[in-house]
Amino acid sequence: MSHSTLDPESQVPLTALLEAMPGGFNAIPDIVARRAAVAEMLASVEVPDNPGVVKSDRTVPGPDGAPDVAVRIYRPANASGAAPGMLFIHGGGMVLGSVAGEDPTATMLCDALGAVVVSVEYRLAPEYPHPAPMEDCYAVLTWMAKSADELGVDPDRLVVYGGSAGGGLAIATAMLARDRGGPPLRFMMPIYPMIDDRNTTTSSHEILDVGIWDRAGNEEAWGWYLGDAEADGYAAPTRAADLSGLPPAYIDVGTVDLFRDEDIAFAQRLMAAGVPCELHVHPGAYHASETFAPDAALSKRIWAGRVDALRRALG
Repeated sequence: MSHSTLDPESQVPLTALLEAMPGGFNAIPDIVARRAAVAEMLASVEVPDNPGVVKSDRTVPGPDGAPDVAVRIYRPANASGAAPGMLFIHGGGMVLGSVAGEDPTATMLCDALGAVVVSVEYRLAPEYPHPAPMEDCYAVLTWMAKSADELGVDPDRLVVYGGSAGGGLAIATAMLARDRGGPPLRFMMPIYPMIDDRNTTTSSHEILDVGIWDRAGNEEAWGWYLGDAEADGYAAPTRAADLSGLPPAYIDVGTVDLFRDEDIAFAQRLMAAGVPCELHVHPGAYHASETFAPDAALSKRIWAGRVDALRRALG
């Protein structure tokens, strides 16, 4: 795909990243070194403290027979009464990312929505392939519902949010809640979700050298996430036969995103299954462009749409 299709404002920081790191993060072959490079980049970004948000770190019970799960809890400083609750699932292709890396986004959502946000430090592949990351997320969701009084959360206003890998895990967590009779979810917001291991769509063949989550990196990540197992509908939600009964959804993706076609198709399937779904496809946006270029007009439109949808869903 020609880079001329990228939003010009959003392309500026991407060009700078690729000049400093040719090939992008996925060009670093060792996963431990790759994680360290991502963490170093994120740590270099200065983010002012937000006095409207109070943060705390703790662990909560993990899946049966598995370790406890670390979480970071974000509370509105001036909360009164039961607030909405958001399970926040970071991205990173199931192999990268952390609670700390997406701290600014979780903080912003807590402040903008007046919600209690619980961000999950789920286990990562390849050390912990599917279903470990998904089960960690579901364990935290069930803990949130059981601990609603302690958290100051309204259990009838629970939402799940995640971008990229976090988007795929958000859908999988919602499926588990449906299938296991778990906590009811008011809404789910999977942002440009990673949901198809097969890499057969047109966009998966187009996005080869943008520098942010290109085809080779996606194939590698899926291989690590699945390990020796075959993908099922929880690992790769596009494979799920039944999408009925899932919570209303909001999905957005860019035209220059590898996940464009699988996400559009999934949104259409949700609609066909009777699940209300709002879909936005942003011309010129690459994968996570609103994170790399937060001051771009396109990025501001993307965030405005998300926050508006969450406010409407949470009442």
